Amino acid sequence: MAWITKPSGTMKIDRRAEPYLTAAMRADLSSRYLPRYERSMGALLPALHMVQHEYGWVPFQAMEEIADFLGISAAEVYDTASFYEEYWLKPKGRHLVSVCRSIACEFCGQKAITEAVKNALAIDVGETTDDGEFTLIELECLGACGGAPAILIDEVLHERVTPDQIPQLLVKARAAQSDHGHAHTHH
Repeated sequence: MAWITKPSGTMKIDRRAEPYLTAAMRADLSSRYLPRYERSMGALLPALHMVQHEYGWVPFQAMEEIADFLGISAAEVYDTASFYEEYWLKPKGRHLVSVCRSIACEFCGQKAITEAVKNALAIDVGETTDDGEFTLIELECLGACGGAPAILIDEVLHERVTPDQIPQLLVKARAAQSDHGHAHTHH
């Protein structure tokens, strides 16, 4: 059997001159988080959260910067960031469309809701529209089982959704100018 190299070994990392892990973030980590832990690894999750909150995702360059700052390997940072679903390893759209796929929502027609979003946006689950407006994901449970099927668009929960409501909900979301929880958009 032939060995297949992992793409991470030869992956090209997009770089920018300005660091993602800003001086203010480093100072915050040094004063608030590092003193709490015996090992610097304890500050890894707060560091990842800071970067994601600021940029909406965690670029590979930022992972290297975090690793360097905490004195751990870039592989440890990547392994952690890729383990937790809440960290985005690629940019996401300005609007996040989350379709619930819990058993209750699935039983009540979730698959048709997901299909309606895919058709309306011409993307698949996990993809972002070419204009950078929408990213579609499925979540395990939105905690709205009584209102199944449910969909979360940015911060707005919609219950008992039907496929024919999807286009209008997306038009409303596009007009709402959300930035899905991150402070700035940097390119």
